[in-house]
Amino acid sequence: MAVVAGVEAGVRERAEEAGRDAYVVRTALEADVPGARAVMLDTVYRDLRSGYVPRWHADIIDPAAAYLEPERCTLLVVERDGEIVATGAVRDRGPAAPPNPQWVADRFPSGSTAQLCRIYVRPEHRRHGLARRLVRELCDFVVRAGGYERVYLHTDPSVPGAEAFWRATAEEVCDERALPGGGQGIVHFEVPVAGLGRPAAAPA
Repeated sequence: MAVVAGVEAGVRERAEEAGRDAYVVRTALEADVPGARAVMLDTVYRDLRSGYVPRWHADIIDPAAAYLEPERCTLLVVERDGEIVATGAVRDRGPAAPPNPQWVADRFPSGSTAQLCRIYVRPEHRRHGLARRLVRELCDFVVRAGGYERVYLHTDPSVPGAEAFWRATAEEVCDERALPGGGQGIVHFEVPVAGLGRPAAAPA
């Protein structure tokens, strides 16, 4: 029985590895914009429950202008079987005050702050390590881009799994739920990344 169990475990492990390998993480192309936008819009309506709010989500409507055109920004997508199933991006500005606390905005000034955003995975593709892969590759991009001194993000802890994921990945800076009145109810994080503050790497 032990031999059979071992064989079955090996089969499951290989199947899981094959499933992971079926996911391709890459820089988005112009042709990927509709698929990426669909993932983002579905997430803000279904998970965040805010719906589309122009002052918060202009980048979702035009991801190319927000992430593909600026030199120090990027948009990554995860593709499986020709479908975009996850997204992740870097923008070159920090949090604004208001609505965020002034001291948080001061700690993460635009220009020297890389903000991770739109790290969204469709529900049926979660638990495959895609968010972690996206964060790793986005942080690699930040280092290659050069000139960034901090990596910042915020998350809505009401989204299932979001707070636990970021607490395992980043360092809390401010939990607005502990502020008088509860603030916006979001949590601000900094991701520790080695190699920040260097000049941009010369093109190969």
